[in-house]
Amino acid sequence: MTPTDTRQAETVIEWTEGALHLRFDHGDDHPVRLVHWGSGPEAASVVAPMPIVDVSSAGERRARHDQSLLHWGAGLRLRYTGHHVEGDELLIHQREPESRLEVTSVFRAAGPGLQIRHTVRNSAETDIMLLNVSSALIAVPEGAHDLLWGESEWLAEGRWHQRPLKELLPNVNPEFHHRRNRGNFGVTSHGSFSSGAFLPTGVLALEDGPSIAWQVETSAGWHWEASQHEGTVTVGVYGPTDLYHQFAARLAPGEAFTTVPAGFCIAEGGRDAAFGALTDYRRAIRESRPIDARLPLVYNDFMNTLMAGPSTEKELPLIEAAAAAGAEYYCIDAGWYGTGNWWADSGDWHEVPGLFTGGLVSVIEAIRAKGMRPGIWLEPEAVGERAAAGRDLPDEAFFQRFGRRVSETGHYQLDFRHPAARAHLDEAVDRLVAEFGIEFFKLDYNVNSGVGTDVDAAGPGAGLLGHTIAFRQWLSDAQARHPEVLFENCGSGGMRMDYHLLSVAHLQSTSDQQDFRLYAAIAAAAPASVTPEQAGNWAYPDKSMSLEETAFAMTAGVMGRLYLSGFLGGLGAEQFALVREAIALHKDWRQRIARSHPVWPLGLPGWDDDVLALQLDAGAESLLAVWSRGGAAEVALPTLRGRTLQQVYPVALPEWKIRTVEGATRIEVQAGPAARIYTIR
Repeated sequence: MTPTDTRQAETVIEWTEGALHLRFDHGDDHPVRLVHWGSGPEAASVVAPMPIVDVSSAGERRARHDQSLLHWGAGLRLRYTGHHVEGDELLIHQREPESRLEVTSVFRAAGPGLQIRHTVRNSAETDIMLLNVSSALIAVPEGAHDLLWGESEWLAEGRWHQRPLKELLPNVNPEFHHRRNRGNFGVTSHGSFSSGAFLPTGVLALEDGPSIAWQVETSAGWHWEASQHEGTVTVGVYGPTDLYHQFAARLAPGEAFTTVPAGFCIAEGGRDAAFGALTDYRRAIRESRPIDARLPLVYNDFMNTLMAGPSTEKELPLIEAAAAAGAEYYCIDAGWYGTGNWWADSGDWHEVPGLFTGGLVSVIEAIRAKGMRPGIWLEPEAVGERAAAGRDLPDEAFFQRFGRRVSETGHYQLDFRHPAARAHLDEAVDRLVAEFGIEFFKLDYNVNSGVGTDVDAAGPGAGLLGHTIAFRQWLSDAQARHPEVLFENCGSGGMRMDYHLLSVAHLQSTSDQQDFRLYAAIAAAAPASVTPEQAGNWAYPDKSMSLEETAFAMTAGVMGRLYLSGFLGGLGAEQFALVREAIALHKDWRQRIARSHPVWPLGLPGWDDDVLALQLDAGAESLLAVWSRGGAAEVALPTLRGRTLQQVYPVALPEWKIRTVEGATRIEVQAGPAARIYTIR
């Protein structure tokens, strides 16, 4: 970290940290505003002046008449009281004299970006009810920006859209009406699936100028919006809010509330440059451990294989084949516990009596005998309706609404704010590590439990937020006790794919999609949401597949973190050779993938696109995957001008013809399903 340089004029705050330079102003007539973000004091600013935080409390008036969450009275009345620097963080203090709210805003340098959060403290003598507090506000001059946002749902994660901002926020000629713009484009989460409807990420892309990327870092409710303000566009990022998530936080005198963090990056070069900067920011905020750096290849027995129906007889041939293919970890998925009903027994984390010949330990020993490390599945927040934990734990340890437990399709939701809930999982994890030597936990989350819990909360959205913070702390504590154990974040696939959890998790399952043809679009888009080295893309070859289809299925895994499954022992010799070849290529590239940046030569993948492409750019060399899902076609890749392509997978199948037309690379793709992987130099 480079030394921090601060300089304060009468109404100006200057802060330089690495390549970041921020300037703020303040005065008696306005709150602190961010007025400059650039690479240095003399560099051009990317941002337009904007207050750094907005605060809404019960009984407070709005200062605008529109659909935006911006500009509440309390936020506008904040005034500067001081600032200081702590390490890589700048802290700015403000106070609102009427309500006596005090706000400390924290700007943390992280890689090429900023992580921003605010703490609101009640210094009055009576309670204050908070309804909304922004995590970050960034304004930019209006320009020819495109706005990018991602939709998501179970089995269809990462469906990105890119539209000109002027189409989403049309010019309504506000001057003619003597009014301000009311234009607002918002994206909002729903319930406890933080990425179950939309992705907590967005981009304002400008091809011939600076682009901005952001993310909301919470597993609870969130909202981001882009709105017009007199020649500027403001991006507002929020955690849970009163309007969208039934959030409220009651602050007694002396109590404080801290917003969820928001991450922002600015980069020259359009969409891909913005996502590249966001990738490095995500790496900077991760709390990685030495064990994470190994990036091991995991086989999991679930997807298109045992589907939560394990037994010794079923596991042993899978273990044999996974080891022969090159897997380094072997994870036993759901169904190993309780009475064998993987859904209704969740929470009874003891092996099914008699399910495994010689006990579960015999399967674990078989995994180790083949040179692999054992893993196992848990759904830590779920308690099935038949599980003993549902009877043994107090009602206060579960989500409740109006005095009744929240139940979703036979699952109760544990509340990790309660010590009994945490103790229940601590006992399970510690016992499984001690008894079986478990070295990998797949942590799943399969239900959307709704807006939250009203136990010990002014609103259910606040209860959900408190639980998710406590759950992340539980996960960090478990890793501290077991530093050699890896923890995967799975949310029914990618339904809880956010950097509140991914900053402390090793791996993210990107989907539960079982159709390998559809999975290609998910894998190709995944690096927009998660670093490539955390993007656990399933590769599940099947004996029913042709050689081309086998290579197609394996390609998704190579272009991220190869997450292996399938009845590998039933594959033909040529198919199995394609599996081993893909695994060898992935292992050769995995450390380079871990420092790569995603590039989409054909644009972000459309769900029904016939041809998809993802490039993982590691500097002097890149890995490029091209999937064909339609008829034969020729595609142009102009961004590869002057580069050399070499097919590296699959080596035994025909090469697709590559030619150069007017300096642009063109590839003749064959009819699909078919895929090829190239190195680019």
